[in-house]
Amino acid sequence: MNDTQDFKVFADQLADIAQWAYRKGWAPATSTNYSVRLPEHAAPAFCAITSSGVDKETFEPDQVLAVDRIGMPVNGCTLQPSAETLLHVMLYHATGAGAVLHTHSFAAALLSRSVGECDGLKFSGWELLKGLDGVDTHDCEVILPVFPNSQDIPALAAHIKTRLPLTKPCYGFLLAGHGLYVWGKDIATAKRHLEVFEFLLQCEREVRSHGYPANA
Repeated sequence: MNDTQDFKVFADQLADIAQWAYRKGWAPATSTNYSVRLPEHAAPAFCAITSSGVDKETFEPDQVLAVDRIGMPVNGCTLQPSAETLLHVMLYHATGAGAVLHTHSFAAALLSRSVGECDGLKFSGWELLKGLDGVDTHDCEVILPVFPNSQDIPALAAHIKTRLPLTKPCYGFLLAGHGLYVWGKDIATAKRHLEVFEFLLQCEREVRSHGYPANA
């Protein structure tokens, strides 16, 4: 990407998100990854993404790199992109999103192992559902899909792409035993969607722990 100043703005935003997620307790060790889609004029750079293996507590903007449409670093960058870069790239192609955020909260990791892939996690009756784009009432049902985790990221991306429910508001999914992916039209929207889903996951965990129905 030639416009260094523009890229710095995106890198600053991703570094802020990474450190914020760490403070929330959603980014233990060196886990999690965050990206934003770059403007068309940035080609061949397609998106900016956090580099691999870096502690998010101290994550800095210079640890963000640009990758192309197949997830490869551009402009001779020697940083290693997140191992899950192809999941981000897939979501940009499949959903038209402007930003993708991935966290490893305790609630997400735990609850992602409690349901089957065909069921997903169902949320209804919670006021905070209205924080999702296109949802204007708590009296609805939002399903957060759950997919089996895999170290074969290309295969995993292909599997998820064919199963995303794109006909209704869908801004996230869980990887079983792993964590949460969310997206939105821009970083601010993706961050809001992340807060909504992490809150709902905590609520669902508490509901199950205390043994009463979510809509009682």
